[in-house]
This record gives sequence, C-alpha cells and structure tokens, in this order.
Amino acid sequence: MNEPQSSPNFPVLTTTVRTLPAHFGSTFVAFKSILSMSLIAIIFFAFLSTGCQPPGDSYAPKTTDPGVAPGEVLLGSSLALKGHASFLGTQTLRGAMSFLNHVNEQGGVHGRIIKVVAYDDSYDPPMCLANTQKLIIEDRVFALFCYVGTPTTVKVLPLIEEARIPLLGMFTGANALREPFSRFLVNVRASYYQETGAAVRHLVDDLGLKKIAVFYQYDAYGFDGLTGTELALKRFNLAPVAGGSYNRGTLDVQEGLNKIISSGAEAVVMIGTYDPCAKFIRLAHEQGFRPLFYLVSFVGADELARRLENQHGITVVMSQVVPPPDRQDPSPLLTGADGYVTLLKRYYPEDQPNFVGFEGFINARVLVEGLRRAGVDLTREGFIDAIESIHDLSLGPDINIAFSASDHQGLDRVHFTRLENGQFSLIKDWAGIKAQLNAPR
Repeated sequence: MNEPQSSPNFPVLTTTVRTLPAHFGSTFVAFKSILSMSLIAIIFFAFLSTGCQPPGDSYAPKTTDPGVAPGEVLLGSSLALKGHASFLGTQTLRGAMSFLNHVNEQGGVHGRIIKVVAYDDSYDPPMCLANTQKLIIEDRVFALFCYVGTPTTVKVLPLIEEARIPLLGMFTGANALREPFSRFLVNVRASYYQETGAAVRHLVDDLGLKKIAVFYQYDAYGFDGLTGTELALKRFNLAPVAGGSYNRGTLDVQEGLNKIISSGAEAVVMIGTYDPCAKFIRLAHEQGFRPLFYLVSFVGADELARRLENQHGITVVMSQVVPPPDRQDPSPLLTGADGYVTLLKRYYPEDQPNFVGFEGFINARVLVEGLRRAGVDLTREGFIDAIESIHDLSLGPDINIAFSASDHQGLDRVHFTRLENGQFSLIKDWAGIKAQLNAPR
C-alpha cells in the first residue's frame, strides 16, 4: 500500500485505529443482564430531572459524519506525486495547500483545522482506486479533494456514489464527471468539451483552418477530448482528417505522427500529457511538419514550455481554465496578502507560479467557502448544500464562481494562450497567429 506523500511544509498525516478489547462484548452482555429495566428507567428519569448534560454539550458540533472533530476536518486526495504526470499532481496539491496552510494559521474554519491526507497514485487508475478505498474506509475522511486525471477519477466514481462522499476540485474536464449529474461531484473548472469547442471555433472562424487532426492518449481522457473535438467539428460540418494515439505512460508517438502527417492536417488538437506531446511536436518539427498545435489545459503549460524551449518556428496554442498567474498582476487573488503568488512563495519558495497550481489554489478557495457556509454542525449533506448556495462568488477578474442544485460546475470561462519566448501568454489577437501561419517557413 502506498505511503502518504509529503511536500515542504506539508506534514504527513497518519490515522490511529483503536479497537476494543476482545472481552468487552461478553462483559457488556453480562452487565445488561444484571440491570433491570426498572433500574434503567429510574436512572434515566433522574438524569432528565436534574437536567444534566456533558459539559459544553450545547455548544459542541453535532455530527456523525466521518472526518469531523471539534478541532479539525479531514480530507483525502489521490493524485500523481511521482512518475510521468507528477508535475500536475504536485502543483495541484501545493497550490491548494498554500491557501489551506494560510487558513489554518488563522485558526481554520469554525475552529477546525483543515488537514489533507494525500496518497500518490502515479496517474494509475487501480492505484487511485486502492487509495480512495483506504481514504474512505481506513482514514475515514470527511470528503475527497483535488484528484488529478480522467482515467483515475472515473475509476472511483462508483465508490463515491456508494459511500455518498463529496469529491471537490478535480483537475480534469471529463464529461463523465458532469453527465449524468451527481450530487457528490463538484467540478470547479470548465470541461474539455468547452475547451475543445472554443478551440475549434477559433481554428475555423478566426484562422480559416479546416483540415484538423487529433492526437490523443488512448484512454478515457483521450477519448473524452476526441469526442469533444468531433462534436465541435460537426457544428461546422467537418470531421477530423486523421487520428493518432499513444498509450498512457509511454512516449510511443511516431506511429500516430505518421498518420497525421500523411493527412496534410493544418492543425492538430492534442489530448495528452506534457512529455509525449512535447516529443510529438519536436519530431514533427524535425520532419518538416509545421501545423498549428493546439493542446488542452491538462497537458501542463509550464512543463510543455520547458520541454520546447529550444524549438523555434512552431505555433503552439493551449487553452486554460484559469487566467495566467502573472507575478506582476495587482489582483488580490494573485499578489494580495492571501493571494496565490504570495502564499506559494511563503510555503513553497522554490516553486514558481503556474496554471496548474493556480487551479489547485482556486479549488481550495471554493472548499473553504463551502466549509464556512456549512456552519459549525458540519455534515456531508450540509456541505453539498452549502456549495450549491454559492451563486456569485467573485474571486477576481474573470473568475466568478456559481453553483446550483442542478449545476455542479463553478466556472465556464476558457482562456487561450500561445507559446512565446519560453512561456504561455494570453492571446489578445488571433490575427497575429494567422499571419504567422501564412508566412513562409
């Protein structure tokens, strides 16, 4: 079984399970046989007549849900902290913990410190399932938080429904987490269908591209992005001119690349992770194939940029579900006293602000708001009701979060960035990209 993972300033949390002595059951049965019903009644009414209560009982939170105590609330997370997607998991967690550590230093929410038990699943669905079972059954967490990835998260959906436990803030835009609707799933980010839909619209309407191929990871994540792209193209009476895939956890991209090159695609929609996508783009460039490369947010902008830093003459566009976390942005959400840039520097000084961590930070903001609204008598059902009461939570420019009893996705906005000078920056004018594509290369 995986051990709990820790990062700087993030303590490893353990759970102590206490069991009663083996003779306790027989002793209790014998004790019950000794007491007569009349004696029980006398004691009961005497207790009522004196109005006796345990000290402080009228002020103590009244809850039977797991993971809730007067001084803390326990959450659980399974995400990639090692392996080929570790940047995504690590930064999601650190972004969230930056804000939660700050809240805990202020006394928590309603006097409860927020603790997170995090296990590494290395972006592997069976490991995620085992971790989730452990979190629910052994660690007895109140809710699940900040899961990363489509194949991993989809794997645990039946367990979540059976346990009736909330899961908030998933780093995936999979449609399976939105349809059919589940009361226990709380998405903060926009969906892949929204990302690919907006991207195809820009490719066709703004850039005049119609020969569009798809390169995707051969699993639930890739299929979701492929379907979203097909649906978006269908609105323009188009279909992918080619499709290529690779197996999760590998870099076997050449076969898929060959199929797409032979199609003469003008743009390639890419649904994968940073390493295989970067290799695909590098190989395409080496072989003289230079379409527009568009990637969904899950790919990981900062790690992709780092892997393509020596590539020139390529056009790379990526959609984002949060604005760029600019270090110079005066927005309180970024550089204020409790902003992402400020708190990341305090708790994880070696890390640089990035899109992935910023999304995790926003997840934590929504979590804390839900806990605050749920009140001192915290229950899972009450927490979900509290999330559904968030109708207009403005965290900053372009970040307005709203939920309802029938809509558990807080954000719908999709932002577009392009790779320039080693980093992804907001696209302000698609005409510039069109000029680059039409220029001799």
